Amino acid sequence: MAVTPDDLTHLRRCVELAAEAVEAGDEPFGSVLVAADGSVLAEDRNRERTTGDPTRHPEFELARWAATNLTPPERAAATVFTSGEHCAMCAAAHGWVGLGRIVYVSSAEQTSTWLAELGVPAAPVRNHPIREIVPALVVEGPVPDLAEEVRALHHRFRVARR
Repeated sequence: MAVTPDDLTHLRRCVELAAEAVEAGDEPFGSVLVAADGSVLAEDRNRERTTGDPTRHPEFELARWAATNLTPPERAAATVFTSGEHCAMCAAAHGWVGLGRIVYVSSAEQTSTWLAELGVPAAPVRNHPIREIVPALVVEGPVPDLAEEVRALHHRFRVARR
């Protein structure tokens, strides 16, 4: 399955949410949960720095929301759109909750490279591609047309913190 024009609309919203996260003092990650009929069910942005809780990733929050508010078939038919590929924690939550397809703008490998270029130390948990955590999942990404915008947000966040 390829990334569609509707997918790009949701991915652009993810980038907007990532920009909101930077404005609020958080790292640039944003995610949108979309039902099978194309309606937006929930969205969130990174909140780990402003709350002091390192698990407040938007992908994890959407998995929690889905577990509480959707039936298993609804979860399986939903798509999670996100500005950056899920970390291992979020990928595991996605898999345990039984969410469907994931579409991301920038890969974990791209993000790691960008952060290393900015002199950011490696994360305490190793990044793995989503497919290594949830092998049967349909995953699309990265999306080069938007990846440079996400890279710029990471740069803006890091420069603001110096």
